[in-house]
Amino acid sequence: MSCTYFVAAAMYRRFLLFSIWLFGFQEALALQSPSHVSTMLNLANTPSNELFDPLEISPSVIPHYPFQGEPLPPVYPTFPVTYEPNLTGRCPVNFDSLSDIMDKTASDCSQPFAKVVGNVICCPQLGSLFHVFRGFFSRKFHELVLEKTVANDCFSDIISILASKGASTSLPAICSVTSANLTSGSCPVTDIKSFEKAVNTSKLLEACSTVDPIKECCRPICQPAIAEAALHISGTQLMINANKNAVLGPSHIDTTITDCKGMVYAYLSLKLSIDTANSAFRILSACKVNKVCPLEFKQPSEVIKACRNVAAPSPSCCSSLNTYIAGIQKQMLITNKQAIICATVFGSMLRRAGVMTNIYELCDVDLKDFSVQGCLLRSFPADLIFDNSSGFSFICDLTDNIAAPWPLSNSVSSLSLCAPEMSLPALPTTTLKNQGVFSS
Repeated sequence: MSCTYFVAAAMYRRFLLFSIWLFGFQEALALQSPSHVSTMLNLANTPSNELFDPLEISPSVIPHYPFQGEPLPPVYPTFPVTYEPNLTGRCPVNFDSLSDIMDKTASDCSQPFAKVVGNVICCPQLGSLFHVFRGFFSRKFHELVLEKTVANDCFSDIISILASKGASTSLPAICSVTSANLTSGSCPVTDIKSFEKAVNTSKLLEACSTVDPIKECCRPICQPAIAEAALHISGTQLMINANKNAVLGPSHIDTTITDCKGMVYAYLSLKLSIDTANSAFRILSACKVNKVCPLEFKQPSEVIKACRNVAAPSPSCCSSLNTYIAGIQKQMLITNKQAIICATVFGSMLRRAGVMTNIYELCDVDLKDFSVQGCLLRSFPADLIFDNSSGFSFICDLTDNIAAPWPLSNSVSSLSLCAPEMSLPALPTTTLKNQGVFSS
């Protein structure tokens, strides 16, 4: 994979246009038959707990990239291959009315990039599409969910249409979604009339009609309104009030409230325009995604062994650390906020194992070293950008080489990106690296 950067100065922040090209021999965008799509649907047989919770990307679908310095294969621009989908004909929805959000989702989940941007871009947008679809469905049938058989057909058609627009056919596996995401689950309220009787809809719509992408994550307004509405329709509070001595299993309560949140999202989709609802859902998703490090950290035995007793720059320690981080970096693209959390999580692992020295500083490890090709995405919702001449690209949010923060304790429980005193680490005093992950 080859990357072309276009740098433009803007205020104190630099935004890079990170143009991505496709390997000639990588996953061909072939026409997919209905049987092929059905096979892909079977890859995910358990429903997701909540579409807007931080998404876990299976290691089996993470692409592997050559190490720094290894020769790259021939590269070509990546363009979507489109075709007419073969639909079931049993989903009672006019998909033409949803063409804009379907196009956006197909672009954000374009093959083969869906695997790399799944956590931050593709899966949040796919989750938003499902909620919008439920709201659109309810306009005609007055139900906020689909019956199981209809849900199966509509789910299959949605995946087929997305694939026909150039999206990955592996979306059910990448994003852990099934047709159950279109059904009621365990939520007892499913129709619009009952929903409006149980919920203060004016309060809900006022809170979520305009979601501020900056304020919502730290001083939420829409999120608590959704949680309150879900609690009302779940019946959980009624059960607690009726029998204060009742013991309700936490897993049962969590599942029911999560399913009822799906009803709230569907109702919002019904009352708001598609663009407004999609924008709100993407912001809410970003708030949750940016609270968690999505990277998988294997036991850093070699790093611990080489760095446990160092107090000054050590070639063996830095070499071991950079090799480990190079492996982490290949997993996926992450945001700047996720990088702060990931650096803290990994540093805490090392501290618990006895590495007390700030080896990030000794070995010049930067935040961007934790993301594919050193590209950190913005913490705000982002989309893949398609250009007829250069193919797909997206914007990297970099501020020179920001040093990775070394944790002050062995725990990350106290880390908050919303605290007033929280700010990005200071710029390094030098841009030279001892044995950095990348060479300039």
